[in-house]
Amino acid sequence: MSDQATHDDSPTMLRVTRHGDGGHVVELALDRPEAMNAISTAFAEEIASTTAALAADRTVRAVVVTSTHPKAFCVGADLKERNSFTDADLMRQRPITQQAYGGVLDLPVPAFAAVEGFALGGGLEIALSCDVIIAGEGALVGLPEVSVGVIPGGGGTQLLTRRVGWSRAAKAIFTAAKMPAREAFELGILDELVAAGTARDRALELAGVVAGHSPVGVRNAKRAMRLGAGLDLQAGLQVEDAAWRATAFSADRAEGVAAFAEKRTPNWPG
Repeated sequence: MSDQATHDDSPTMLRVTRHGDGGHVVELALDRPEAMNAISTAFAEEIASTTAALAADRTVRAVVVTSTHPKAFCVGADLKERNSFTDADLMRQRPITQQAYGGVLDLPVPAFAAVEGFALGGGLEIALSCDVIIAGEGALVGLPEVSVGVIPGGGGTQLLTRRVGWSRAAKAIFTAAKMPAREAFELGILDELVAAGTARDRALELAGVVAGHSPVGVRNAKRAMRLGAGLDLQAGLQVEDAAWRATAFSADRAEGVAAFAEKRTPNWPG
């Protein structure tokens, strides 16, 4: 992947950077350092609108979620803001936060989380909403919501259980445990463990590899995996067949075969 990058320098709580030739890899850097990227209502609105725009952008082939804070990926909900909430305020905020987490989860292209430092509560849920989680050895992760009188509400009860199984997820959620990266990796919460401070580089490297493959193929592979995950085998195979057909008769398939025969790098129509 090229080292070239283009930046969106608008004053927001997200830094959006396009990497590589063609800018097909998009980095979303959580950038609310004064609050360790705690998710306020305004921050949630921005995550929701930004991920919606990326989902609609056919030039995007992979997304990497990072943080500008060296000691925190994201510490979860902004409890200082919530401390002033009435019940009505909390109800008004709920669909906004759902759209934020759902925006990451529903990205149609592969998403990588690069975790350094704290990834707690909603912070871990953002990472769990990605397809691959890479963490530095100094990371600390967990879903501690029951210790403050709530439960994971950004997909944590569902996504963690699907990743690691009922018993391991139950222990993590019911005890509100905060786990060092090594322990979380061994449990299967994290997909790759790297030297502290290098998670972003590794995630961008992997995203660059993905961006070099057929964008039609990668999108349809993710779609088949997501839609088939909760189905029985025969129903899942039907989902796969539909995704295969959508890919096999695309311009990407023709270009991929031609490039292989001509021993050249594909120029994907996408």
